Amino acid sequence: MQPRNMSMSGVVDLAAVKAAGEAKAKAEQVRAEAARQGGSAAVPPSALVIDVDEAGFERDVLQRSAEVPVVLDFWAEWCEPCKQLGPLLERLAVEYNGRFLLAKIDVDANQMLMQQFGIQGIPAVFAVVAGQALPLFQGAVPEAQIRETLDQLIQVGEERFGLTGITVDADASEAGGASARPVGPYDALLEAAMSALDAGDLAGAVQAYKNVLADDPAHPEAKLGLAQAELLQRVQGLDAGTVRKNAADDPADVAAQIAAADLDLVGGHVQDAFGRLVETVRRTAGEDRNAARLRLLELFEVIGADDPRVTAARQALARVLF
Repeated sequence: MQPRNMSMSGVVDLAAVKAAGEAKAKAEQVRAEAARQGGSAAVPPSALVIDVDEAGFERDVLQRSAEVPVVLDFWAEWCEPCKQLGPLLERLAVEYNGRFLLAKIDVDANQMLMQQFGIQGIPAVFAVVAGQALPLFQGAVPEAQIRETLDQLIQVGEERFGLTGITVDADASEAGGASARPVGPYDALLEAAMSALDAGDLAGAVQAYKNVLADDPAHPEAKLGLAQAELLQRVQGLDAGTVRKNAADDPADVAAQIAAADLDLVGGHVQDAFGRLVETVRRTAGEDRNAARLRLLELFEVIGADDPRVTAARQALARVLF
């Protein structure tokens, strides 16, 4: 979907009165003015998620969209899917570190905004880029799909409008602030795992995630992190050419097919990796079949259970098993 133009008159007026070229020029003017005044100040991570109402929409959304894509989360207290989607979007806003700003809009308190955006159901997520509105998705969708949508949004903001995001001061302190994020019981261990990954210490990252799971076996972030770290650990040092040649030369070599599937996934070829292992399960039996099946389940953990590619591969696996 292409962005639709947006402007403000009074409190809320979403009339389409500007072309994309004009929106880009205005965004450039705003950034130039900010640069003349010494540039935009860095913000703390908690400022990446804001509550917006009709009165502050122009200031908090339209004006800010000249420097960073603003994602709008339309929600309500009574909406159960909103309670799942909202925290996920908030976590991603912090993770993306200023590449987009999340603005939360309570539809019960902002009926005019809901009407202007033509929202029929919630949760509904839009974006505003350089003053232009862009519908993103409606309903609680899988995290992988949300990430893909956000990546595309950020790319559009950078390529079409020159939006580079806002600077985040990770050390900023908001002692006593009501919006400060509470420190969870495993934050230190998860941070240690991320630091180990950044340093290339895959064994250290694996152990840190296992330490979390030892206390909380269902911890979703630790499960995902462990699956990813173990995958990277398995492919470390592999010669891709040799692995792929072995798999191509001998389709019955289960170990070769499993190693090739790992490389497929690391390379972003998710469906190829799943398809390779489903086919290996189909034509094998006994321990070989079980080894391929278990590796496929491990790769599902890397991608996430809600991803549609995982759903399709699970169905394909069920067909060959039963």
